[in-house]
Amino acid sequence: MNQFQIITDSCADLPQDMIQELQLCVIPLSIEYQGKSLLEGEIPMKEIYHGLRQGEPAKTAAVNPETWSQTIEPFLKDGTDVLVITFSSGLSCTYQSAVIAGEELRERYPHRNIRIIDSLCASMGQGLLVWYAAKLRDAGQDLDAVAQWVESHKLNLCHWFTVDDLMFLKRGGRVSGTAAVMGTMLQIKPVLHVDHEGHLIPMAKARGRKASLQALVEKLYKTGLPGENETVFLSHGDCIEDAEYVAQLLKDRCGVKNVVINYVGSVIGSHSGPGTVALFFLGSSR
Repeated sequence: MNQFQIITDSCADLPQDMIQELQLCVIPLSIEYQGKSLLEGEIPMKEIYHGLRQGEPAKTAAVNPETWSQTIEPFLKDGTDVLVITFSSGLSCTYQSAVIAGEELRERYPHRNIRIIDSLCASMGQGLLVWYAAKLRDAGQDLDAVAQWVESHKLNLCHWFTVDDLMFLKRGGRVSGTAAVMGTMLQIKPVLHVDHEGHLIPMAKARGRKASLQALVEKLYKTGLPGENETVFLSHGDCIEDAEYVAQLLKDRCGVKNVVINYVGSVIGSHSGPGTVALFFLGSSR
């Protein structure tokens, strides 16, 4: 039995087999799609991305305080302490909801340790941070030591990604309409990252898809921490061939041994769009 429970939300985009292997508890965010309010994971990924390509709108909603409380409390009742690692507060109010729930639960369970951390991460960047936390827990580190490691390393968790369709970023206000139209005409592909406040920020432009994918690999090659990236995470918006291309480059160029690949989930994918490829690793800085 684990000495404490790690809880995160579905924006971590972790593979189901990894969730089970690491004995994580994952709370799904909500998505409104085709007139239905569903929990993330209830829609097959191929279906949601097909709909996005056809212009089907999707709206997303954060985890509310009541859901956080209902998920955390059974562990506390069982005498188990809890470490919560949430989706970036720069992109969602999910963290704020967890804090509200945590404050109420501490009053009811004053002898339990409840730590709630804003990952300032997204997608498998959040997932990679949770993975490191679980590995430290399983190596025998206590809750406070793991929480301290997460807090002190989360801004070394690098997120670099590119998108295939600028119009999805336009809808989310990440690029202007003019930039989206001109970029599409000229085959300009943006390279973006998640900054220290957990926001998505355009950082560079690449001419053509392959150049943008290669740019992700160069970021790890130049800024990755030596010895810390035998395993890296890679997510994709229903473009597995592009993800596998990047994975092979990572192994050939950077000596990465293990690349964990998974979909960009339906919540984040609704905003980033099909064709997104994102790389996550520990670096000298974001």
